[in-house]
Amino acid sequence: MRITVDRRPAEQIDADALAVPVFEGRKEDRFGSSDLYASGEVTGKLGELTLIHHPNGAAAKRVLLVGAGKPDQFDPNVARRVAGIAARYLKQKSLKNVAFLTENGENFAISAVEGAILGNFDPDRYKSGNDRKSLDSFTVVGDVSDAAAEQGRIIAEAQNFTRTLVNEPANRLGPSGVAEAARGMAEQHGLECEVLDETRMRELGMGALLGVAMGSAQPPCLIVLRYRPAQDSGKAHLGLVGKGVTFDTGGISIKPAEGMEKMKYDMAGGATMIGAMQAIAQLKPAIPVTAFIPCVENMPGSRAQRPGDIVTAMSGKTIEVINTDAEGRLILADALVYARRQGCTHLVDAATLTGAIVVALGHLRVGLFSNNDALRDRVLAAAETEGERTWAMPLDEEYKDYLKSAFADLANVGGRWGGACTAAMFLREFAEETPWVHLDIAGTAWIDDEKPHLAKGPSGLPLRTMVRLALDWK
Repeated sequence: MRITVDRRPAEQIDADALAVPVFEGRKEDRFGSSDLYASGEVTGKLGELTLIHHPNGAAAKRVLLVGAGKPDQFDPNVARRVAGIAARYLKQKSLKNVAFLTENGENFAISAVEGAILGNFDPDRYKSGNDRKSLDSFTVVGDVSDAAAEQGRIIAEAQNFTRTLVNEPANRLGPSGVAEAARGMAEQHGLECEVLDETRMRELGMGALLGVAMGSAQPPCLIVLRYRPAQDSGKAHLGLVGKGVTFDTGGISIKPAEGMEKMKYDMAGGATMIGAMQAIAQLKPAIPVTAFIPCVENMPGSRAQRPGDIVTAMSGKTIEVINTDAEGRLILADALVYARRQGCTHLVDAATLTGAIVVALGHLRVGLFSNNDALRDRVLAAAETEGERTWAMPLDEEYKDYLKSAFADLANVGGRWGGACTAAMFLREFAEETPWVHLDIAGTAWIDDEKPHLAKGPSGLPLRTMVRLALDWK
C-alpha cells in the first residue's frame, strides 16, 4: 500500500474516501454533517461509522466519520485503532484510495499509518479466487512530516511481515523455512545473518534445544540476526530472543486435538523478533541489537525425547524433562546462554510459553517477568507508549522450589500452580545475572475473532515494544 502525506486543507483532498475522527460531546458542522449530529446518528463513540456520500464542500467522493471516543482519551494508540477501523471498513466497500485527517501531530500520524497498514492485512493468502479486497493508497492529511509517515510504514510493514510468518502452516514453513525468510529479510535490509545448524549446535552443547527437535524429521536451527549502529558506544548490547516452534504437538506429552491447528503460531515470539529486526535495520537505533531465534518442530516421532529424559543445556545445567509439551523453555534456555556468550548485556525474550498466563491475564495483556527492575521499567514504558498492554508478574525466589528434581539440576515444569511464574523462573536460571525480561505472549499473539481494526489470526505483538525499546535506549 502506497503511503503519502498531503498538507492541504481536508476539503481539497481528492480521494475515494476521507476518514475524519469525530468525538463524543463535540458537534462539528463539516461536510454537511450537522443533521446527523442533531438526529443522534453521530455520537462520536469509539468505532462508530457514518459514511457520507457526495459530502458538501469536499473534493473527496465520500467522507467517513469515525467515532474516536472521548477527546481527553484520544492518544496515538486510539488513533491507530481508529485508522485501522476506517481502513478495514472502507476496503470492504471496494474503495482503493483513502485519506485520513490527522490534526494532532507527528505521533498521531505515525500511529494512523500503522493502523491503516495493519488494518489492511488479511490472512487469506491461500484462498482461491480474485475477490480479495485491499487498499492501494493511504494519505495522511495534516501538518506532519514525510518522515513520520515513513516511520509508521516501516513499523507496520514489519509487524505484517511477522503476522505473515506466524500465519504460515507448518507444512509450508518449518525451521529451515523460517531461516530462509530471515536470510532474505537480512539481505534486503543490510543485516548480518548466521544460521547455526544441528552439527554446530551439538558442538556448542545445546542439549536442551536439540532434545526438543529429536522427534521431528525437520532439522532444527538457531537463527542469529545482527544490527550494528554506525557508532557503537560499547555500553549496551540488546539481545532479542524469540521462541520459534514452528509446530507444537506437545511431543510424547501430546496435546488434545481440539485447537491444535493453531499451534503453528507457537513460533510467534521468534517471528516477532525477526520482524523487529526488519524495522530496527531501517530506523537505525544507537545501540547494537542481535536477535536469536531457536527454531524446532515438536513432534512425537520414534526418536522423540520422553518424559523422564535428562538433557544437558549449553550452560552445563542438567534438566529432567517431566513434560515434553514444556518445550519452549528448553530451546530458549540454550538461546539465552548463547546470547550472553555473544556479548549481549541486556536480554528480552518473547514466547508463547504457557497456558497459565492466559488464565491469569486473559487475551488482553502480555505477562512480563524480570530479574532487573531497571530493564523491567524500560520495557513497560516502551509497551505503554506503543499500546501493547503488558503486566509485570512476580518472580519470587521461592518459585524455584517448584522446579526441584531428585535426578537433575532442575525440572522443566513445576506442577500445576503458578505455571507462568515457574516457567519464567526456569528461564531465569539461564539468563543468570544478565539483566533480562521475559514476555509471555501466549494470550496475545493470536486473535481468535476478527476485530473492527484487525483481522483474525496473528497480532504481531509485541513487535512495536521491541522497536521502541531499541529506539529509546539512552
